[in-house]
Amino acid sequence: MKIRSITCFANPNSKAFTETLDTFTRLREFCQDEFIKLGWEVQTTRLATVPFGMYTEPKTTVEKIAALENTAAGYDFTYLAIGPARVSHPEEFELVPEILKATQNVFCGGIMTHHNRGISSTAVKACARIITECAAITPDGFANLHFCAMSHVRPFTPFFPASYSYNHEPAFALAMQCADAAVSAFEHARSAGEGSAELVRALNAAAEVLQPVARAAEKKFGIAFKGFDFSLAPFPEEWCSLGKAFENVGIPSVGYLGSLTAAALLANALDQGSWKRTGYNGLMMPVLEDCTLAARTENAQFTIKDLLLYSAVCGTGLDTVPLPGDVSAEMITPLLMDICSLSLRLDKPLTARLMPVPGLKSGDKTFFNFDFFQNGQIMDLPARALSRVLASSEWLEIKKRERMS
Repeated sequence: MKIRSITCFANPNSKAFTETLDTFTRLREFCQDEFIKLGWEVQTTRLATVPFGMYTEPKTTVEKIAALENTAAGYDFTYLAIGPARVSHPEEFELVPEILKATQNVFCGGIMTHHNRGISSTAVKACARIITECAAITPDGFANLHFCAMSHVRPFTPFFPASYSYNHEPAFALAMQCADAAVSAFEHARSAGEGSAELVRALNAAAEVLQPVARAAEKKFGIAFKGFDFSLAPFPEEWCSLGKAFENVGIPSVGYLGSLTAAALLANALDQGSWKRTGYNGLMMPVLEDCTLAARTENAQFTIKDLLLYSAVCGTGLDTVPLPGDVSAEMITPLLMDICSLSLRLDKPLTARLMPVPGLKSGDKTFFNFDFFQNGQIMDLPARALSRVLASSEWLEIKKRERMS
Protein backbone atom coordinates (compact mmCIF):
# COMPACT_ATOMS: atom_id res chain seq x y z
CA MET A 1 0.00 0.00 0.00
CA LYS A 2 1.00 3.61 -0.60
CA ILE A 3 -0.48 7.03 0.01
CA ARG A 4 -1.70 8.14 -3.41
CA SER A 5 -2.21 11.71 -2.22
CA ILE A 6 -2.24 14.12 0.65
CA THR A 7 -5.13 16.23 -0.62
CA CYS A 8 -5.63 19.69 0.85
CA PHE A 9 -8.89 21.64 0.59
CA ALA A 10 -9.27 25.42 0.55
CA ASN A 11 -11.44 28.31 -0.62
CA PRO A 12 -9.62 30.89 -2.79
CA ASN A 13 -12.24 33.46 -1.71
CA SER A 14 -11.05 33.22 1.87
CA LYS A 15 -9.20 36.27 3.14
CA ALA A 16 -6.68 33.89 4.67
CA PHE A 17 -6.10 31.88 1.45
CA THR A 18 -2.41 32.72 1.12
CA GLU A 19 -1.87 32.07 4.81
CA THR A 20 -3.68 28.75 4.41
CA LEU A 21 -1.37 27.75 1.54
CA ASP A 22 1.63 28.56 3.72
CA THR A 23 0.16 26.37 6.48
CA PHE A 24 -0.50 23.56 4.00
CA THR A 25 3.18 23.64 3.02
CA ARG A 26 4.28 23.09 6.61
CA LEU A 27 1.57 20.47 7.20
CA ARG A 28 2.55 18.47 4.09
CA GLU A 29 6.23 18.59 4.96
CA PHE A 30 5.45 17.40 8.49
CA CYS A 31 3.23 14.57 7.28
CA GLN A 32 5.58 13.45 4.53
CA ASP A 33 8.54 13.34 6.90
CA GLU A 34 6.59 11.36 9.49
CA PHE A 35 5.10 8.97 6.94
CA ILE A 36 8.53 8.29 5.44
CA LYS A 37 9.87 7.48 8.91
CA LEU A 38 7.08 4.90 9.16
CA GLY A 39 8.03 3.40 5.79
CA TRP A 40 5.17 4.92 3.77
CA GLU A 41 5.55 6.52 0.35
CA VAL A 42 3.55 9.62 -0.54
CA GLN A 43 3.08 9.72 -4.31
CA THR A 44 1.50 13.17 -4.78
CA THR A 45 0.24 16.23 -2.93
CA ARG A 46 -2.88 17.91 -4.29
CA LEU A 47 -4.99 21.01 -3.77
CA ALA A 48 -8.77 21.13 -4.22
CA THR A 49 -10.97 24.22 -4.09
CA VAL A 50 -14.63 25.04 -3.77
CA PRO A 51 -16.50 24.96 -7.12
CA PHE A 52 -14.71 27.34 -9.46
CA GLY A 53 -17.84 29.39 -10.20
CA MET A 54 -17.81 30.55 -6.58
CA TYR A 55 -14.51 32.42 -6.92
CA THR A 56 -14.31 33.40 -10.60
CA GLU A 57 -16.25 35.60 -13.01
CA PRO A 58 -17.17 34.07 -16.40
CA LYS A 59 -15.17 36.59 -18.45
CA THR A 60 -11.96 35.99 -16.49
CA THR A 61 -12.41 32.39 -15.32
CA VAL A 62 -9.80 30.83 -17.62
CA GLU A 63 -7.17 33.42 -16.76
CA LYS A 64 -7.84 33.15 -13.03
CA ILE A 65 -7.67 29.36 -13.07
CA ALA A 66 -4.39 29.46 -15.03
CA ALA A 67 -2.98 31.86 -12.44
CA LEU A 68 -4.21 29.62 -9.61
CA GLU A 69 -2.51 26.64 -11.25
CA ASN A 70 0.78 28.56 -11.17
CA THR A 71 0.19 29.51 -7.55
CA ALA A 72 -0.51 25.90 -6.58
CA ALA A 73 2.64 24.74 -8.38
CA GLY A 74 4.60 27.39 -6.50
CA TYR A 75 3.49 25.73 -3.29
CA ASP A 76 4.60 22.32 -4.64
CA PHE A 77 1.13 20.89 -5.25
CA THR A 78 1.37 18.29 -8.02
CA TYR A 79 -2.22 18.75 -9.19
CA LEU A 80 -5.08 21.21 -8.70
CA ALA A 81 -8.82 20.43 -8.65
CA ILE A 82 -10.98 23.51 -9.15
CA GLY A 83 -14.25 21.87 -8.14
CA PRO A 84 -17.20 21.06 -10.40
CA ALA A 85 -19.46 23.08 -12.65
CA ARG A 86 -22.70 23.38 -10.71
CA VAL A 87 -26.02 22.03 -11.91
CA SER A 88 -27.72 25.38 -11.23
CA HIS A 89 -25.18 27.30 -13.33
CA PRO A 90 -25.22 25.93 -16.90
CA GLU A 91 -22.82 28.64 -18.09
CA GLU A 92 -20.05 27.07 -16.01
CA PHE A 93 -20.10 23.87 -18.07
CA GLU A 94 -19.31 25.85 -21.22
CA LEU A 95 -16.05 27.06 -19.66
CA VAL A 96 -14.59 23.62 -18.91
CA PRO A 97 -13.01 22.83 -22.32
CA GLU A 98 -11.36 26.26 -22.39
CA ILE A 99 -10.02 25.77 -18.87
CA LEU A 100 -8.51 22.41 -19.78
CA LYS A 101 -7.00 23.79 -22.98
CA ALA A 102 -5.27 26.55 -21.01
CA THR A 103 -3.86 24.38 -18.20
CA GLN A 104 -1.72 21.29 -17.67
CA ASN A 105 -2.43 19.97 -14.18
CA VAL A 106 -5.96 21.17 -13.50
CA PHE A 107 -8.87 18.78 -12.86
CA CYS A 108 -12.59 19.49 -12.61
CA GLY A 109 -16.02 17.90 -12.82
CA GLY A 110 -19.59 18.57 -13.77
CA ILE A 111 -22.51 17.90 -11.41
CA MET A 112 -25.43 16.19 -13.17
CA THR A 113 -27.97 15.66 -10.39
CA HIS A 114 -29.81 17.43 -7.60
CA HIS A 115 -30.75 15.50 -4.47
CA ASN A 116 -34.34 16.83 -4.52
CA ARG A 117 -35.04 17.25 -8.24
CA GLY A 118 -33.27 14.25 -9.76
CA ILE A 119 -31.33 14.20 -13.04
CA SER A 120 -30.76 17.45 -14.89
CA SER A 121 -30.95 16.63 -18.61
CA THR A 122 -29.30 19.96 -19.33
CA ALA A 123 -26.30 19.13 -17.13
CA VAL A 124 -25.99 15.59 -18.49
CA LYS A 125 -25.99 16.83 -22.08
CA ALA A 126 -23.47 19.53 -21.16
CA CYS A 127 -21.13 16.91 -19.65
CA ALA A 128 -21.47 14.75 -22.76
CA ARG A 129 -20.52 17.74 -24.94
CA ILE A 130 -17.54 18.50 -22.71
CA ILE A 131 -16.26 14.95 -23.15
CA THR A 132 -16.48 15.08 -26.93
CA GLU A 133 -14.93 18.56 -27.10
CA CYS A 134 -12.07 17.67 -24.73
CA ALA A 135 -11.29 14.55 -26.74
CA ALA A 136 -10.09 16.83 -29.53
CA ILE A 137 -7.71 18.92 -27.40
CA THR A 138 -4.83 16.47 -27.98
CA PRO A 139 -4.40 13.71 -30.61
CA ASP A 140 -4.75 10.95 -28.01
CA GLY A 141 -7.80 12.34 -26.18
CA PHE A 142 -5.81 12.58 -22.96
CA ALA A 143 -7.45 15.81 -21.76
CA ASN A 144 -10.48 13.83 -20.58
CA LEU A 145 -8.31 12.39 -17.81
CA HIS A 146 -8.87 15.78 -16.18
CA PHE A 147 -12.69 15.79 -16.25
CA CYS A 148 -15.45 13.67 -14.76
CA ALA A 149 -19.22 13.82 -14.87
CA MET A 150 -20.42 13.31 -11.30
CA SER A 151 -23.41 12.61 -9.10
CA HIS A 152 -23.79 12.60 -5.32
CA VAL A 153 -20.07 13.14 -4.67
CA ARG A 154 -19.59 14.80 -1.30
CA PRO A 155 -17.00 17.46 -0.51
CA PHE A 156 -13.58 16.49 0.86
CA THR A 157 -13.22 13.48 -1.43
CA PRO A 158 -9.42 13.18 -1.82
CA PHE A 159 -9.37 11.34 -5.18
CA PHE A 160 -9.35 13.50 -8.32
CA PRO A 161 -11.05 14.63 -10.55
CA ALA A 162 -14.16 14.83 -8.33
CA SER A 163 -12.46 16.56 -5.38
CA TYR A 164 -13.83 19.83 -4.08
CA SER A 165 -13.91 21.81 -0.87
CA TYR A 166 -16.84 23.32 1.01
CA ASN A 167 -17.31 26.68 2.69
CA HIS A 168 -14.22 28.44 4.10
CA GLU A 169 -12.94 25.56 6.24
CA PRO A 170 -9.45 24.38 5.20
CA ALA A 171 -8.94 20.65 5.55
CA PHE A 172 -6.90 17.68 4.37
CA ALA A 173 -7.49 14.00 3.69
CA LEU A 174 -5.54 10.92 2.57
CA ALA A 175 -6.26 9.01 -0.63
CA MET A 176 -4.84 5.49 -0.46
CA GLN A 177 -3.50 3.21 -3.19
CA CYS A 178 -4.41 -0.17 -1.76
CA ALA A 179 -5.68 -2.60 -4.39
CA ASP A 180 -2.61 -4.70 -3.51
CA ALA A 181 -4.16 -5.37 -0.09
CA ALA A 182 -7.10 -7.07 -1.82
CA VAL A 183 -4.76 -9.03 -4.12
CA SER A 184 -2.83 -10.35 -1.11
CA ALA A 185 -5.87 -10.99 1.08
CA PHE A 186 -7.49 -13.39 -1.38
CA GLU A 187 -4.40 -14.95 -2.99
CA HIS A 188 -4.35 -17.89 -0.60
CA ALA A 189 -7.67 -17.43 1.22
CA ARG A 190 -9.49 -20.69 1.99
CA SER A 191 -12.87 -18.98 2.32
CA ALA A 192 -14.60 -15.72 1.55
CA GLY A 193 -14.69 -14.91 5.25
CA GLU A 194 -10.97 -15.48 5.66
CA GLY A 195 -10.08 -13.27 2.68
CA SER A 196 -12.44 -10.50 3.78
CA ALA A 197 -11.12 -10.57 7.34
CA GLU A 198 -7.53 -10.33 6.10
CA LEU A 199 -8.38 -7.36 3.87
CA VAL A 200 -10.11 -5.51 6.71
CA ARG A 201 -7.20 -6.31 9.05
CA ALA A 202 -4.64 -4.91 6.61
CA LEU A 203 -6.55 -1.67 6.00
CA ASN A 204 -7.33 -1.13 9.68
CA ALA A 205 -3.67 -1.72 10.52
CA ALA A 206 -2.59 0.86 7.96
CA ALA A 207 -5.05 3.41 9.36
CA GLU A 208 -3.83 2.75 12.90
CA VAL A 209 -0.27 3.57 11.82
CA LEU A 210 -1.11 6.63 9.73
CA GLN A 211 -3.90 8.25 11.73
CA PRO A 212 -1.71 9.41 14.68
CA VAL A 213 0.41 11.42 12.22
CA ALA A 214 -2.69 12.97 10.64
CA ARG A 215 -4.14 13.78 14.06
CA ALA A 216 -0.85 15.31 15.17
CA ALA A 217 -0.82 17.49 12.04
CA GLU A 218 -4.43 18.49 12.67
CA LYS A 219 -3.55 19.64 16.17
CA LYS A 220 -0.22 21.25 15.26
CA PHE A 221 -1.49 23.29 12.30
CA GLY A 222 -5.17 23.78 13.08
CA ILE A 223 -6.28 22.14 9.82
CA ALA A 224 -9.14 19.63 10.02
CA PHE A 225 -8.32 16.03 9.08
CA LYS A 226 -11.34 14.69 7.20
CA GLY A 227 -10.22 11.07 7.05
CA PHE A 228 -9.07 8.28 4.74
CA ASP A 229 -10.38 7.13 1.40
CA PHE A 230 -9.40 3.46 1.35
CA SER A 231 -10.92 2.85 -2.07
CA LEU A 232 -9.12 -0.09 -3.65
CA ALA A 233 -7.24 2.10 -6.12
CA PRO A 234 -4.87 0.19 -8.44
CA PHE A 235 -1.51 0.83 -10.07
CA PRO A 236 -0.94 -0.56 -13.59
CA GLU A 237 1.09 -3.58 -12.45
CA GLU A 238 -0.25 -7.00 -11.46
CA TRP A 239 0.77 -6.72 -7.80
CA CYS A 240 -1.66 -3.79 -7.39
CA SER A 241 -4.49 -4.73 -9.77
CA LEU A 242 -8.08 -4.73 -8.56
CA GLY A 243 -8.90 -6.89 -11.58
CA LYS A 244 -6.36 -9.41 -10.27
CA ALA A 245 -8.06 -9.27 -6.86
CA PHE A 246 -11.40 -10.06 -8.53
CA GLU A 247 -9.87 -13.11 -10.15
CA ASN A 248 -8.18 -14.16 -6.89
CA VAL A 249 -11.65 -14.25 -5.35
CA GLY A 250 -12.51 -17.00 -7.82
CA ILE A 251 -13.78 -15.82 -11.20
CA PRO A 252 -11.92 -17.03 -14.33
CA SER A 253 -11.77 -13.54 -15.85
CA VAL A 254 -13.29 -10.15 -15.02
CA GLY A 255 -16.50 -9.87 -17.02
CA TYR A 256 -17.68 -13.43 -16.56
CA LEU A 257 -20.68 -14.16 -14.37
CA GLY A 258 -19.63 -14.14 -10.75
CA SER A 259 -17.78 -10.83 -11.16
CA LEU A 260 -20.67 -8.97 -9.52
CA THR A 261 -20.42 -11.24 -6.48
CA ALA A 262 -16.68 -10.65 -6.30
CA ALA A 263 -17.31 -6.91 -6.40
CA ALA A 264 -19.97 -7.12 -3.70
CA LEU A 265 -17.73 -9.29 -1.49
CA LEU A 266 -14.82 -6.83 -1.68
CA ALA A 267 -17.10 -3.83 -1.11
CA ASN A 268 -18.73 -5.56 1.85
CA ALA A 269 -15.30 -6.06 3.41
CA LEU A 270 -14.50 -2.36 3.05
CA ASP A 271 -17.70 -1.53 4.92
CA GLN A 272 -16.34 -3.37 7.96
CA GLY A 273 -13.31 -1.10 8.39
CA SER A 274 -13.07 1.16 11.43
CA TRP A 275 -11.05 4.07 10.03
CA LYS A 276 -12.25 7.69 9.82
CA ARG A 277 -13.86 7.94 6.41
CA THR A 278 -14.12 10.51 3.69
CA GLY A 279 -14.68 10.13 -0.04
CA TYR A 280 -15.74 6.89 -1.70
CA ASN A 281 -14.21 4.01 0.29
CA GLY A 282 -15.32 1.65 -2.47
CA LEU A 283 -13.86 -0.25 -5.39
CA MET A 284 -12.00 1.81 -7.95
CA MET A 285 -11.97 0.26 -11.42
CA PRO A 286 -10.15 2.66 -13.76
CA VAL A 287 -9.84 0.52 -16.88
CA LEU A 288 -6.59 2.01 -18.15
CA GLU A 289 -4.97 2.33 -14.71
CA ASP A 290 -5.29 -1.39 -13.98
CA CYS A 291 -3.21 -3.86 -16.01
CA THR A 292 -5.72 -6.70 -15.60
CA LEU A 293 -8.73 -4.59 -16.56
CA ALA A 294 -6.84 -3.12 -19.52
CA ALA A 295 -6.00 -6.66 -20.69
CA ARG A 296 -9.60 -7.80 -20.24
CA THR A 297 -10.80 -5.16 -22.71
CA GLU A 298 -9.67 -7.71 -25.30
CA ASN A 299 -12.33 -10.11 -23.99
CA ALA A 300 -15.83 -9.55 -25.35
CA GLN A 301 -17.22 -10.66 -21.98
CA PHE A 302 -15.95 -7.46 -20.31
CA THR A 303 -18.09 -4.50 -21.37
CA ILE A 304 -19.22 -1.06 -20.29
CA LYS A 305 -22.46 -2.65 -19.12
CA ASP A 306 -20.43 -4.81 -16.74
CA LEU A 307 -18.78 -1.72 -15.26
CA LEU A 308 -22.23 -0.22 -14.72
CA LEU A 309 -23.37 -3.43 -13.08
CA TYR A 310 -20.44 -3.48 -10.65
CA SER A 311 -21.10 0.17 -9.79
CA ALA A 312 -24.47 -0.90 -8.40
CA VAL A 313 -22.87 -2.85 -5.55
CA CYS A 314 -19.60 -1.02 -4.99
CA GLY A 315 -17.39 1.15 -7.05
CA THR A 316 -16.94 4.75 -7.91
CA GLY A 317 -18.45 4.54 -11.37
CA LEU A 318 -16.82 4.36 -14.81
CA ASP A 319 -13.21 5.51 -14.88
CA THR A 320 -10.64 5.96 -17.67
CA VAL A 321 -12.86 4.06 -20.07
CA PRO A 322 -11.40 4.16 -23.64
CA LEU A 323 -14.10 4.87 -26.23
CA PRO A 324 -14.19 5.19 -30.02
CA GLY A 325 -13.09 8.59 -31.25
CA ASP A 326 -16.25 9.16 -33.27
CA VAL A 327 -18.73 8.78 -30.40
CA SER A 328 -21.14 11.69 -30.28
CA ALA A 329 -22.48 13.58 -27.31
CA GLU A 330 -25.88 12.04 -28.10
CA MET A 331 -24.35 8.56 -27.62
CA ILE A 332 -22.58 9.47 -24.37
CA THR A 333 -25.71 11.05 -22.85
CA PRO A 334 -27.57 7.76 -22.16
CA LEU A 335 -24.52 6.30 -20.44
CA LEU A 336 -24.31 9.34 -18.16
CA MET A 337 -28.06 9.06 -17.51
CA ASP A 338 -27.53 5.50 -16.32
CA ILE A 339 -24.74 6.60 -13.98
CA CYS A 340 -27.04 9.26 -12.53
CA SER A 341 -29.91 6.82 -12.09
CA LEU A 342 -27.76 4.35 -10.19
CA SER A 343 -26.36 7.12 -8.03
CA LEU A 344 -29.72 8.60 -7.10
CA ARG A 345 -31.63 5.35 -6.66
CA LEU A 346 -28.89 3.79 -4.54
CA ASP A 347 -27.94 7.04 -2.78
CA LYS A 348 -24.22 6.74 -3.53
CA PRO A 349 -21.46 8.78 -5.21
CA LEU A 350 -20.68 7.83 -8.80
CA THR A 351 -18.60 9.44 -11.52
CA ALA A 352 -17.83 8.88 -15.18
CA ARG A 353 -14.40 9.65 -16.67
CA LEU A 354 -14.72 8.67 -20.31
CA MET A 355 -11.92 8.90 -22.86
CA PRO A 356 -12.85 8.92 -26.56
CA VAL A 357 -9.62 8.54 -28.56
CA PRO A 358 -9.59 10.40 -31.91
CA GLY A 359 -9.10 8.17 -34.91
CA LEU A 360 -9.62 4.89 -33.07
CA LYS A 361 -12.59 2.53 -33.22
CA SER A 362 -13.81 -0.37 -31.07
CA GLY A 363 -11.11 -3.03 -30.79
CA ASP A 364 -8.19 -0.73 -31.63
CA LYS A 365 -5.32 -0.50 -29.13
CA THR A 366 -4.74 2.75 -27.25
CA PHE A 367 -1.32 4.38 -27.36
CA PHE A 368 -1.08 6.50 -24.22
CA ASN A 369 2.38 7.26 -22.82
CA PHE A 370 1.62 7.83 -19.15
CA ASP A 371 3.15 6.16 -16.09
CA PHE A 372 -0.24 5.52 -14.48
CA PHE A 373 -1.76 3.93 -17.62
CA GLN A 374 -1.69 0.46 -19.15
CA ASN A 375 -2.90 0.51 -22.74
CA GLY A 376 -5.92 -1.56 -23.70
CA GLN A 377 -8.50 -1.88 -26.42
CA ILE A 378 -11.17 0.68 -27.23
CA MET A 379 -14.45 -0.49 -25.68
CA ASP A 380 -17.70 -0.53 -27.60
CA LEU A 381 -20.39 1.99 -26.62
CA PRO A 382 -23.79 0.35 -27.28
CA ALA A 383 -25.81 3.56 -27.36
CA ARG A 384 -27.92 5.70 -29.65
CA ALA A 385 -29.59 9.06 -29.15
CA LEU A 386 -32.44 9.12 -26.64
CA SER A 387 -35.99 9.99 -27.66
CA ARG A 388 -39.47 10.61 -26.24
CA VAL A 389 -39.61 11.62 -22.57
CA LEU A 390 -35.95 10.83 -21.93
CA ALA A 391 -35.00 13.35 -24.57
CA SER A 392 -37.61 16.02 -23.86
CA SER A 393 -37.77 16.20 -20.06
CA GLU A 394 -35.68 18.93 -18.43
CA TRP A 395 -35.63 17.05 -15.12
CA LEU A 396 -36.04 13.32 -14.48
CA GLU A 397 -37.30 12.87 -10.93
CA ILE A 398 -35.51 9.84 -9.49
CA LYS A 399 -35.30 9.47 -5.73
CA LYS A 400 -33.54 7.18 -3.31
CA ARG A 401 -35.25 3.83 -2.94
CA GLU A 402 -36.87 3.52 0.46
CA ARG A 403 -36.79 0.20 2.25
CA MET A 404 -40.07 -1.67 1.86
CA SER A 405 -41.75 -3.26 4.88
